[in-house]
Amino acid sequence: CKNLTSVTIPNSVTEIGDSAFSGCTNLTSVTTIPDSVTKIERDAFRWCENLTSVTIPNSVTEIGKSAFGGCKNLTSVTIPNSVTEIGDWAFSVCENLTSVTIPNSVTEIGRYAFYSCERLKEVSIPAGCEYFTGSDPSFPSGCKVIKREK
Repeated sequence: CKNLTSVTIPNSVTEIGDSAFSGCTNLTSVTTIPDSVTKIERDAFRWCENLTSVTIPNSVTEIGKSAFGGCKNLTSVTIPNSVTEIGDWAFSVCENLTSVTIPNSVTEIGRYAFYSCERLKEVSIPAGCEYFTGSDPSFPSGCKVIKREK
């Protein structure tokens, strides 16, 4: 749907499925993701290059693999306290992402979750959260990773 610019998701939706809006390159706004949504599946908004911000509702517990991968103009994301898992590559290649808050509820950050988010310079992660570093960088080089105290 190359011409889709805005979407409102109704309250009857409980999951945003695999590749639901993938490749909607002109999508700039997701007006509302309702509290009925509990999961954002893999590739749901992948390569929505003009999406600039997204607020994930408190009902979501899992952000799937590559859910927002390639959203090059995404500058900020709010992850609620309900989220426990951020999948592999979830926000990879979000080149303009400068701000992300990872709540204490998150227990797992997948491989390459924020890979190639070169403008992301500092991120705090919860104590006890599993994530990958070194040869498998979840965060871009030069990003200061602060592990919160328990």
